[in-house]
Amino acid sequence: MQALKYARAASVDEAVKLLQEGGPTARVLAGGTDVIVMARERRRHIELFVDIKHIDELMQMTDGADGLRVGAGVPLYQIYGDANITKTYSALAEATHVIGGTAIQGRATIGGNLANASPAADSIPAQFVLGGVATIAGPSGRREVPVTEICTGPGQNILQPGEFIVSIFFPRPAAHSGSAWERFIPRNEMDIAVVNAAVALTLDGETVTAARFGLGAVAARTLFVESAAAAIVGKPLTDATIAAAAAAAREAATPIDDMRGSIKQRKHLAGVLTEHVLRKAAERARA
Repeated sequence: MQALKYARAASVDEAVKLLQEGGPTARVLAGGTDVIVMARERRRHIELFVDIKHIDELMQMTDGADGLRVGAGVPLYQIYGDANITKTYSALAEATHVIGGTAIQGRATIGGNLANASPAADSIPAQFVLGGVATIAGPSGRREVPVTEICTGPGQNILQPGEFIVSIFFPRPAAHSGSAWERFIPRNEMDIAVVNAAVALTLDGETVTAARFGLGAVAARTLFVESAAAAIVGKPLTDATIAAAAAAAREAATPIDDMRGSIKQRKHLAGVLTEHVLRKAAERARA
């Protein structure tokens, strides 16, 4: 473990100030389940951890008439453990429920999962399809950015020096909407997705009026697959349109070969999982 300093922030402004003073080697500490490992293995040069878990705003989760706001320090178990979230924001509940084990879920956060920008991150496709918008605080104040624009590459994001994610807002889905998330892993001992997929859709009868698709572990960053949505929006949801969306997902995937899976397998799974989550989300929308 590299030598480093620790500072506890009591407010968002104080956290911004500490990050500014710490420079490029300062990092936010919320759950710490990724960044502490990176520091220990010297994959990131970190000299200062700024602990944000004592900032009330970041530890709050509110589910209101307009939507769900999750503070960047809220642990995963609080998300999937909420019955209203499980029903209304199903994809997010499903994704957060499988990230790590019990100990990890007691600390890890969706804000950290997003900022870490792993192409295989489990919660990011769910955040994409639910229309998440991140509130980012920094030296110039606050700004709101769609989560689809946060990640720029493996381990890379748009955050500037002194900036960090404060919360993520998900607008309340329209009536007759449903969402779903699923992943494939080679075995339980290798808890990193070969492919993961999420969808959210809205139905008017059997016609799809809105849809959003997300795919993980098939490109250098999580994919927001607009071509899959174009294959079904404005059309009845049938076996043919579902197959068209799955084909669009396969076409959008640009994976690599690694120890978890091959290019051929991942492209195949992109289509299979897209079909699975689409059918599951449709069932929920009808209900």
